Amino acid sequence: MNFIDQLKEKQQLVASRLDQALPAAEVPPDRIHQAMRHSMNAGGKRLRPILVLSGHELFPSFHDPLPAAVAIECIHTYSLIHDDLPAMDDSELRRGQPACHKAFDEATAILAGDAFQPLAFEILARCYGHVPKVAVDLIEILARTAGSEKLVGGQMQDLLSEGDPPQEETLSYIHANKTAAMIEASLCLGFRLGRMGEDDGKLELIGQAGHFLGLAFQAVDDLLDVTRTSEELGKDAAHDRESGKVTWISLYGEEKARELALEQTEKARQILLQTGGDNAFLLELVSHMLERES
Repeated sequence: MNFIDQLKEKQQLVASRLDQALPAAEVPPDRIHQAMRHSMNAGGKRLRPILVLSGHELFPSFHDPLPAAVAIECIHTYSLIHDDLPAMDDSELRRGQPACHKAFDEATAILAGDAFQPLAFEILARCYGHVPKVAVDLIEILARTAGSEKLVGGQMQDLLSEGDPPQEETLSYIHANKTAAMIEASLCLGFRLGRMGEDDGKLELIGQAGHFLGLAFQAVDDLLDVTRTSEELGKDAAHDRESGKVTWISLYGEEKARELALEQTEKARQILLQTGGDNAFLLELVSHMLERES
């Protein structure tokens, strides 16, 4: 099976489990569950869940990585819903569909995002509770990543920096925490579920690979925002520029941002080669992330 077929197969597996994990649209109160499903089913590459599966494939074990993959997509989807709110990035489009607060209303969007957070941890506790040490480790990884010093902290600094002159230190902090931390956590969750998961040295290595991969991902994102249309991206391509957000483009320009994406991708590749295991799909995924067009 070639890479694209493997990617599609993983996306379908994740989609099926996500559908099973969410309350049905008619479960009371149906409005909140319709809003959750609207945001979860709007599409997306399912990159973070696939990185969980890929991290597990390096040294696979009998632990099923799909619940962890679903959990991190729940956290990611909550963050997108809240990022789009008028008080945050004030975006009307997400994944080519109306943002949750536009499809429903602001209060419903806030609550839909809120509901995804406990659902993520409920899934981890329920599906890995029979192996308490593993469950606790997974919950700790995801909770730390989603907290005030990582995901939430990155979003806070992003808001605080709007309109300010670009500064490398600030931009690095934002991207390391708002974007890269979740990609790092995805690989770490999958790796922790593998048979080498308690090898602290290798777990640290896989985290470093995720960090560099996340920085490359953000550099590509910034490039796409200035080289692609809103229709191609499924979101407002001009939004960051109009909001005065700090990006790699505003700091370095397009050419330097491309160099940065290549450099960070290569760092991730070298660490994954050093980590070893069944890394064929993951290495192709790394290249695919660099070359993506949306």
